[in-house]
Amino acid sequence: MGLSLSDLRGRLPEGGLFGGGAWRWSPEPFPLSKAEARKMMSLGHPLAKFQQACDTLYRRSAAGKLPGWLAELLDEGKPEWLARMQRDPATADQFPRVIRPDLILTEDGFAMSELDSVPGGIGVAAWLATVYSEAGYEVLGGPDGMVEGFRSLLPEGGAILVSEESADYRPEMEWLVSRLGEAWQVESAEEYEPDGRAIYRFFELFDWESIPTARKLAELSAAGAAGVTPPFKPHLEDKLWLALLWSPALRRVWEGSLRGSHLERLRELVPFGWVLDPEPLPPHASLPRLDAHSWEDVAGFSQKERKLVLKVSGFHETAWGSRGVFIGHDLPGSEWAERLRHALEQSSEQPWILQEFREGRLVEHPVFREDGSVEMLRGRVRLCPYFFTDPAGETRFAGCLATLVPADKKKIHGMSDGVLVPCVVA
Repeated sequence: MGLSLSDLRGRLPEGGLFGGGAWRWSPEPFPLSKAEARKMMSLGHPLAKFQQACDTLYRRSAAGKLPGWLAELLDEGKPEWLARMQRDPATADQFPRVIRPDLILTEDGFAMSELDSVPGGIGVAAWLATVYSEAGYEVLGGPDGMVEGFRSLLPEGGAILVSEESADYRPEMEWLVSRLGEAWQVESAEEYEPDGRAIYRFFELFDWESIPTARKLAELSAAGAAGVTPPFKPHLEDKLWLALLWSPALRRVWEGSLRGSHLERLRELVPFGWVLDPEPLPPHASLPRLDAHSWEDVAGFSQKERKLVLKVSGFHETAWGSRGVFIGHDLPGSEWAERLRHALEQSSEQPWILQEFREGRLVEHPVFREDGSVEMLRGRVRLCPYFFTDPAGETRFAGCLATLVPADKKKIHGMSDGVLVPCVVA
């Protein structure tokens, strides 16, 4: 077993994949222990239940059955028609059918930095699974897991709408369609006119004004006249939920909305977080776990104290690809304070959250140099398992994409010096 650099590059489809394949390559998949693989592959069901609980909490707040601040917070920065659409009773049973958590591999297990329901990487993960499986590796999800998982979303075929904003992902979706068959086609989201086909929405909802038929598609979906996944529910694309999971005001609500074992799993995965709110605290109150009375106190934290991550929540062009993520102890003190104050100033129109930073554990993995020789990379890993929910509502694991970056990188994403590989059990 084992792949050469020329093998891998030679197998790239014409036109490449995401970024043309501008990542580093490895002769081997990334190994996980049996316990790690089992734990990761079992996350689909509790994460699906979490998304359903989030939607229920939002609806109950919008209907006045829970405090109104919750729905108001989740509607901030969104157009009125889209907020109204996601409250429509007709959309109550519509949920994302692709779930991809971003998991940082830590010394203690996993830390979830994001829960993405419009994820990229599906085609790349599918292609890598195929190539490494054919080289003899027992890739998690199997050689066709990703392709068949995606097929389950649109079992009779359909249109995959890719926007200009998401154009980097078009080549990988075109490769995926080449494996699915003629009934599936990649279409320009900006030029698409509804024609009765089922639709996979591969554009972010913040970009709706660039998509002339976005509003029409949402209305058709709500009326049951068009099958669209992911649904037009922008609140489910917000990172706010990762902080709201820890809100003291919602503790009993979460306990009544999720099975105890699911809630426990989520709290193990999700780092503690806070929603940024500039409202002053009462004199004797403090921000939980920060031992601070105000955000101004947090702005003045020392480098050692600010092992924190500042994130724009969603519905914004910087809310994907790590562009709206700032790691506190990686910034000079003055820039940290400026970023935090800017986020607070934006909070009424663009919510932000703050989370505890969890360090990825150091691993070593073989990677190719440009000349085809192999060296050991010492770095950190992000795991992106993909789960697909079929029309019957069953959520299944389909595959996992591992991204390795050098140890000095605090953010782990698909950068040019990152390594993309599938996963196996060691």
